[in-house]
Parts: sequence; structure tokens; C-alpha cells
Amino acid sequence: MALPLLDYKPTTQNQRVKSFGVADLNEDTPYIYRLEDCGSASDVDTLIGAAYRQVFSEHEVLKFNRQPHIESQIKNGNLTVRDFIRGLAKSEAFYRLVVSVNDNYRLVDVCLRRFLGRSAYNQDEKIAWSIKIATVGFYGFVDALLDSEEYTNSFGDYTVPYQRKRKEGRPFNLVTPRYGEEFREKAGTVTTDWRFTLEKFYSRKYQESKLAEGDPRKFRNMAASVSNSRNYAQRVSAHDIDYLNKVPVRGRR
Repeated sequence: MALPLLDYKPTTQNQRVKSFGVADLNEDTPYIYRLEDCGSASDVDTLIGAAYRQVFSEHEVLKFNRQPHIESQIKNGNLTVRDFIRGLAKSEAFYRLVVSVNDNYRLVDVCLRRFLGRSAYNQDEKIAWSIKIATVGFYGFVDALLDSEEYTNSFGDYTVPYQRKRKEGRPFNLVTPRYGEEFREKAGTVTTDWRFTLEKFYSRKYQESKLAEGDPRKFRNMAASVSNSRNYAQRVSAHDIDYLNKVPVRGRR
């Protein structure tokens, strides 16, 4: 028997404020792909590409991630966009690339971003959905997200999910890598990829952590924060020096 989803308190996000950014159309406004707006086969292909980019978070649709069976169904009108997204989420490619390399907490956050267009509200929501994964499995978790009231109200059956009302920060697909840090550590990516090497091992913070206790180099930030005003020695002119008193006189004590 599957447990009901635990209650959690949603926090305020941009996508929850209806009046926020309604008339503000700029580069942060997402382009919305709807099946009812498609008037030709090329338009459907464009929508399919947008769905792949949203689910797999890839700028280029890779051939070995394609799902030709469900692509043909949506092209023939036998599949809604919602069920096409469902098919991509339940594909072997998505399971291999995303599900198998992340723990449940991170998997919840990734799926909320890609399927509901928002990040997790808080840790309570991650825990609640993680319990859902543990009780009904990943496929049941996907069904719970795509059949939820939030998904229906936001995207319905014919709209590709998108990041809703992004007003600050970068898009999710740029800040949510495929693999979590724990997997990258385990796989050795952090120690073998030169980008992670430059970022982590050559950073000042990492170098200072390797210094022995009491090493003065650990305190250079504190020293730099001290006022740089200097106390100079008092200037003395040569005319102010009494040279006669400096010369010893015989018999003077």
C-alpha cells in the first residue's frame, strides 16, 4: 500500500506570484511550445526538440537518446505532449543518465525543475517526494508529478514544461549538472577533469586548507583587512641635531 504524500509548506517563489512579471516580456521570458500552435510537421519537430532539451537538459538532441516510437505517435496525433514527456522520463536513456547516478533527494530536485518548471521549495518537499520514490518507485514518482494538479494547471496536456518566471540566476539546465558532486567524486571526475582541478585544487581556499596550523599564510586575508595606514618615523632635519653635544669632551662626565 502506497503511502500518501507527506505535507510540506510551499515557500514563495516567482512562479507562485501571479502578478509578478505578467507584462514584463524580456530575455528571461521563456518561449512556450504548444502542440495546438503547430501548423506543420516542422513545427512538431521543433516541439519534440524542445521536449528533449527540457527533459534531458541537453542543448543538442543526441541520437542515442532519441525515442522514435513515441516520436511517431505524437507526430500522428496519437499522443499528447504530457504523455510524450512521460515516455521520455520513463525511457532507458533518462534512467541511465539521470536516475541511476543520483540519490533520491537530488533526483527529486532535478525532476521538479524539469517536469514542473521550478526548484524544490525546501528540504521537507524533497523528503516527501523521496518517500514517494521509495514506496512506488521512480515510474510511479513520474506519474505522480505529471498527473498532479500543479502540472495540469501549469502545462496541461499540450504544452512542453518550461522554467516558470525566471527573474534572476541562470536557467536550470546551466546550473543543474547531470551528475551530483558525490557521483563525480566517486567516478573520479573531480580529480581527472582539468576544469574541476582548476576550480578546486588550485583555489586559494584549497591551498590554505593544506597549510599547517599556525602558518602565517593562513592569516593573509585577516592581515589584508587591517587598515593600511602606516606610522612613519618622525622626520628630523640635520639642522636640529646638536652635534657638539654628541662629541665626547675629555674630562666631561
